[in-house]
This record gives sequence, C-alpha cells and structure tokens, in this order.
Amino acid sequence: MARFHDLEVTDIHKTIRDAVVVTLKPVNGAAEEFDFTQGQYLTFRQDFDGEELRRSYSICAGKDEGILQVGIKRVDGGAFSTWANEELKVGDTLQAMPPMGGFFTALDAANEKQYLGFAGGSGITPVLSILKTTLAQEPNSTFTLVYANKGVNTIMFREELEDLKNTYMGRFNVIHVLEADAQEIDLFTGLVTEEKCAQLFKTGWIDITSVDTAFICGPEPMMLGIASALRAHGLDDAQIKFELFASSQPGRAKKKAVSKDAASGANQATAAITLDGSTQTIQMPKDETILDAALAGNMDAPYACKAGVCSTCRCRVLEGEVEMVANHALEDYEVEKGYVLSCQSYPVTDNVVVDFDQ
Repeated sequence: MARFHDLEVTDIHKTIRDAVVVTLKPVNGAAEEFDFTQGQYLTFRQDFDGEELRRSYSICAGKDEGILQVGIKRVDGGAFSTWANEELKVGDTLQAMPPMGGFFTALDAANEKQYLGFAGGSGITPVLSILKTTLAQEPNSTFTLVYANKGVNTIMFREELEDLKNTYMGRFNVIHVLEADAQEIDLFTGLVTEEKCAQLFKTGWIDITSVDTAFICGPEPMMLGIASALRAHGLDDAQIKFELFASSQPGRAKKKAVSKDAASGANQATAAITLDGSTQTIQMPKDETILDAALAGNMDAPYACKAGVCSTCRCRVLEGEVEMVANHALEDYEVEKGYVLSCQSYPVTDNVVVDFDQ
C-alpha cells in the first residue's frame, strides 16, 4: 500500500502568472518509489489550520529528463494551489504518495504510431509528460496536440511546447485553440467542442483516419464532446484515454437518503476491510462510503480527491455488493474485475469484503 514520503523542493518557477512548476527530489532513500510512468500524478498532503488537505497534481516531466516535476495552477479559493503559488519555496519539504494513475499507453522504440492529444488549461500537465516521453522513446512516431485556453497569456508551458516543435520538427504539431483571443484562422478561435473537432478532422488539420491513440485531459464537458467526435470518426474506446482534472461531482459523495422509519439494524452493514495485510471488521451504516468507514475506524486508507476523479482510493470488492455512485477514474475492465472507488461506494448487501492491497 502506498504511503507518503518526503520530497524536497529543489526548484520553483512560473510558467504563467498563476501557475508554478515545482521540481521535487525524493529523500530518505525513496527515489525508487518515485520512478514514474508518463501521464501519472502525485497525491500531496498538507495541513491548513489543523485540517489535512490532499490534492493530486500530474507529473509534467518526461521520463527521460531525469527529474520529477508537477505543474500547479492556482484555483480560486483553493487552499493548496494558492499556498503552492504564493508561499512554497525552494528547500521546503512536501509529502506525497508515489506516482499513481493509468493515463498512458505502453511505448516501444519500434512503433510507428500517430498520437493525438487534447488538453484544456492545466490539463496539459500529464499530456506534456506523455508527449515528451513518446517523442523521445518512439523516434518513428508522431504527436499532434490540440490545446485549449482562454487566451495567449493563460497557455501553460507555451515556450516549452515551441521548443519541442523545433526539436521534433515534422513529428510534433500543436494547435492552439483560444476562447477569447481572435486568431488568423477562425477555426482556432472558440471552444473545443464536438463540432470543432469534426471541423478539424474534415478540413485536414488532423488526419483522424491515421490516429492510433488519443489522449484527453480537461474539464468533463470538453472531454465528453471530444470523445464523442473521436468515436464518430472511427476510434473505439480502447484507443481513447481519459484523465479528468476537474469534476462536476462535489468534494465527497452525497449521502443517500434513508427512511426515518428504517430500523437501525436494516441500515447497517458489516465490512471486512483489508489494508496493509491486516483485516479489520467494521460495523457501518449503509449510507456511509467504504472510505469514510475505514477512516472512521482509524485505518490509514489512501485517498485524495474524494470525488471519484483520481483512483487513489481504489479497492477491490471480494464479497458482497456495493453501489459506486460516480466513477471518473476506473476503466471498464477494472470495474468488471471488482475494483471500485471507495470514496464513492456504499454497501448494498449486509456483508461486504473489500481489499485495498490488491
């Protein structure tokens, strides 16, 4: 089971006015724990006024760069992101879990593939890691990126993307779509919608018939529209990889309404929860999530967003049945094997057995 490790901040620099790139160095012999795969993220924890907050940020470095970096864009009212942008400094220590996430595809130097990426705002961070690693490790593959932002001054990693275009001339192309700033080509102004994607495919800016794999990271409405356009133009679900960086879901799952007349016993479940090789049996109400029950039982269960967006709290249901009310992180094949997001899962049967170690 993943645990938090100390990371030393070795560099901080602004990529735009309200976003920083933080370079981190594992300490206390934890370097191997942070050998990431392109497209993965780190989950950090930090105390604010006595309350522990956990936040996940994607790694933006390529595998071959030999560094560990995350991009953190300030969110209005966001305690962690504001603190990281305004107060975090070189020499500070952050605590993070080892890299997690499945937003990637296996690479092979012999591949001759065409990759397509869509990113919105700070959704560029994992896509940047993917494209840098892919271009370096697959010399015969190409990558096209469609990057959506409000305006020129909100484009994270703008200079780095231009440098990559020059480094991988003919193999990497980036299309900037700006919501507010007019551009010479009208098609590149506005929002990246299903209709916009169809136009990009129709006009030849993107040869969709040659695309092997597409990566999408951004707000949910944008992602759904792009995915629909990709499917309509011949890509199947196995060729489309998602990473949701923001969700319409609330910070935690809403508790389901329970009849006041229901007997207390009828609303109770027995949950046997395995974590770090030890199993604890907990009596819990059926309107409580598996994660909250584990935390209430003083189990150090892993979690980050509590919104079904990351997969940090993933566990496997071995016996019984649960209802997962939201899922923005697990693949269909994982769900078929019994994996659930514990922050979104409520017991349905009177007895459930779940394992965080699998």
